[in-house]
Amino acid sequence: MSQSSNGVDSENQEPLKPFRIQLAERVQKLPQYVLAKVNALLHSKRKAGEDVIDLGMGNPSEPPHPMVIEKLAEAAHDPNNHGYSKANGIQNLRREVAGKYFKKFGVRLDPDTEVITTIGSKEGFSHMILATMGAGETAIIPAPYFPAHMYAIVMASGNVIALDVSDSEKFLKNVAYTCEQLYPKPKLLVVNYPHNPSSLTVEPEFYVDVVKIAKKYGLMVISDFAYADVAFDGYQPPSFLAAPGAKDVGVEFTTMSKGYNMAGWRVGFCCGNPEMVKALGIIKGYYDYGLFQAIQIASIVALRHTDAAVEAQSKLYQARRDIVLEGLRKQGWQVETPRAGMFVWAKYPEPWASQMSSVDFAMKLLEEANVAASPGTGFGPAGEGFLRMALVENENRLRQAIRQMGRVLDRGTKSSPEKQLS
Repeated sequence: MSQSSNGVDSENQEPLKPFRIQLAERVQKLPQYVLAKVNALLHSKRKAGEDVIDLGMGNPSEPPHPMVIEKLAEAAHDPNNHGYSKANGIQNLRREVAGKYFKKFGVRLDPDTEVITTIGSKEGFSHMILATMGAGETAIIPAPYFPAHMYAIVMASGNVIALDVSDSEKFLKNVAYTCEQLYPKPKLLVVNYPHNPSSLTVEPEFYVDVVKIAKKYGLMVISDFAYADVAFDGYQPPSFLAAPGAKDVGVEFTTMSKGYNMAGWRVGFCCGNPEMVKALGIIKGYYDYGLFQAIQIASIVALRHTDAAVEAQSKLYQARRDIVLEGLRKQGWQVETPRAGMFVWAKYPEPWASQMSSVDFAMKLLEEANVAASPGTGFGPAGEGFLRMALVENENRLRQAIRQMGRVLDRGTKSSPEKQLS
């Protein structure tokens, strides 16, 4: 068959049907990215030369320790490191992760069967969902939620129940109630502490109760422990795996993105239940060839030698946290003091709270104050009324951001709400 320039089959002189791309239903189920509107304006402003202070993404602004970068360069010059790497990670890195778990949490892990390297914790979590969730099966996640927790399950054709995470005791009661009332029962429970976006934290006893509930109702557990290395005021985030019996029911994901300032390196780990770890390895074997080996070698150095730098980074975030908290509270924002994580989760003040969605309010701050923040609704309906601000700018820039936001809010309170919303 030949086609003419006017879209007609030149042999049969019949009009050709227009070709239509047919995407998978799983893609069509995904909502429009809530932050797209904010990000589009941010990029437009920066392209125009405006100085925008970006507090939207938890993207560390400091580099890794020089020792780690030097090791990466050295390993990259070794021709033996440029072939395909094992999908589950090199053995010495897995041993180092097991060693860290024992040193920091008292958890013993078999590096061969209970540790696997992932391309960041987000990739690992998403592939673990494919390994554990079947079509129509149900998972329980926290609300508000990190988008990957929701949409990795959606893309695996699973069902999601999002439960309010603001009170940890109530959250567990709701998990138990859901398991009692729902048939078929939920298959998977996702826990995420320090919590993203709210930075809520728990004590070790929480995970003891998680394990009891998991065993009672036959729930597998995935702990997203991405902010394990960023904590303040002497608080140490507990590991799910430190709870007795945790390895019987689930796994935990960690990452070097935050405390080690290695976000772009994409180094993560899944540890815990050997059957779940093996299943993740099977999925990864079909999808990827693992991390560049030079990155894995440099990661060993980071885990082995840079504890002091990780602690110093937490102190840096703590100082930034205090600046943001003081400034926001003076402006009337309602905000709890986070004990861990890279974010301040703040309820914005009146009259804006009752008259503007979090997206519209975030857009207002970006348009008028040149400050970008993540609207709470980007983390589900439970996030409405809040903004998430990442502690990724230096102290002077954070003070500048607070001043610029304050001027916008001050102008708003001196004029009518109707005018502000027009």
